[in-house]
Amino acid sequence: MTATTAPANPLHRLTPEQIEEVGEAFQAIHDEVKADLGERDAVYIRSIIQFHRRLAALSRIVLMASRYPPALVLGTAGLSVAKIIENMEIGHNVMHGQWDWMNDPNIHSSTWDWDTASPAAAWKHSHNYLHHTYTNIVGLDKDVGYEIMRIDPKQPWHPVYLLQPVYNLLLMALFEWGVALHDLDLEAIRKGTKDKRQFVDELKGIGRKARRQIVKDYILFPALSGRKGFKRTLKANITANIVRNLWSHAIIFCGHFPDQAYTFTQEETENETRGGWYVRQLLGAANIEGGDAFHFMSGNLSYQVEHHLFPDMPSSRYKEIAPKVKAVCERYGLPYNTGPFLQQWGMVQRTIVRLAFPGGEERPKAPPYEAPPEAPREQPTVAGVAGPVPAFP
Repeated sequence: MTATTAPANPLHRLTPEQIEEVGEAFQAIHDEVKADLGERDAVYIRSIIQFHRRLAALSRIVLMASRYPPALVLGTAGLSVAKIIENMEIGHNVMHGQWDWMNDPNIHSSTWDWDTASPAAAWKHSHNYLHHTYTNIVGLDKDVGYEIMRIDPKQPWHPVYLLQPVYNLLLMALFEWGVALHDLDLEAIRKGTKDKRQFVDELKGIGRKARRQIVKDYILFPALSGRKGFKRTLKANITANIVRNLWSHAIIFCGHFPDQAYTFTQEETENETRGGWYVRQLLGAANIEGGDAFHFMSGNLSYQVEHHLFPDMPSSRYKEIAPKVKAVCERYGLPYNTGPFLQQWGMVQRTIVRLAFPGGEERPKAPPYEAPPEAPREQPTVAGVAGPVPAFP
């Protein structure tokens, strides 16, 4: 799909009646999947959790022999993959409530916590509530630039943004800690709209998680590798955490900040209806194209459009509903934002560099979605002669 300049925000080209029709169409997709959830879905998430735990345990066992280069490489790679799966496909999605319908107390948004710096309660407020309610509304959605970067021309420029290409590199490597600090909502503390006792409790929560990760990854498991393997296992664990952070940063930024994604002013979303919320979610997210393994490793957040439309739907269902979402887009002349990984990632990095400086214009957006033409089917032959088969009565 080639990006061209759209004449206007599609939200403004729809009539109020059409907006509600779009909302009803998306709600119908949600309700259809909800009614169909069952054993195959439960088996999926339980098998993924079991696979992750076995992979993490096996990788740590292999790293006990990290003084041998093959074990070091294999253990580091396995632990990196395990941490990505735990962060993306399990932790993020379980805490979204995608599996609450199972009523399993061990796989529930109210009880799950993840192996990352941000405490579950603070993350759920910052992400599930603020971000998914006020998606891409400048001034309300604190995930627009994570309060430290200018990624939209609507954001006023400040000299501090000149450094954002540099601290974006730091954010890539330390993403879990950046998210944890972001979830504290320091701006609310400065404005006096957040209770300081709550801030202190959340800060203590980050401290507990930091202590747990330091002890687990940087002391206990390296020590199990013995005196000769301690430093190598320590480096392997540091590497695995950085790899997880780099991957999470890339997937999340590619789903929110490429050129195709729209942002909105607070005035545009006044008196927003449920249909308007659905349209805004559609326009404010972007997918990343790839194969099944890529989608799995992204926690299916490569289907960011579907995730923003249906954040409480099991992520394993996004692939199957994507054609239905596209059909709604085509029916109402709406874009379906998507692109290859390197294209989306390149757009994001270009935006971060360009908007570090004053000015900047909104980038061209994607045109209304059109289904690709069907490939012509090969014509059968009769008696070895190529050509269409004649019709017989």
